[in-house]
Amino acid sequence: MKQMKTATLEDARRVIAAGEERARELGQPMNIAVVDSGGNLIAHERMDGAWIGSVDISINKAFTARSFDIETEALGANSQPGNQFFGIHASNGGRIMIFAGGVPLRSDGEVVGAVGVSGGDGKQDQTVAEAAASAF
Repeated sequence: MKQMKTATLEDARRVIAAGEERARELGQPMNIAVVDSGGNLIAHERMDGAWIGSVDISINKAFTARSFDIETEALGANSQPGNQFFGIHASNGGRIMIFAGGVPLRSDGEVVGAVGVSGGDGKQDQTVAEAAASAF
């Protein structure tokens, strides 16, 4: 049986710290979540002043990015009316997020977790998620 690699708590702390640094540069407090290879929450941070309503969104963006091994921004583009994934946001008990801010974490080409960011506009969320993921 093949042992699956997964993101660790140490990885999550490093990813969150990088995301927090980028969010501070933007002047936008964020919620930043990291999940493991099974889509389970490892760690979450709500920066001072970040929206409470974005806690759940950041966690679900990370879950979505891992569940489909795709950035949520790309999934969103493919889930509009007439596209192949239209309606996907209603799957998985409504946990699927179809807007920017969720990025898979890869190790040796294999997805081993994901980061989800929420608290700004889509561009800000994506920018912070990319900065966070780059620390992985």
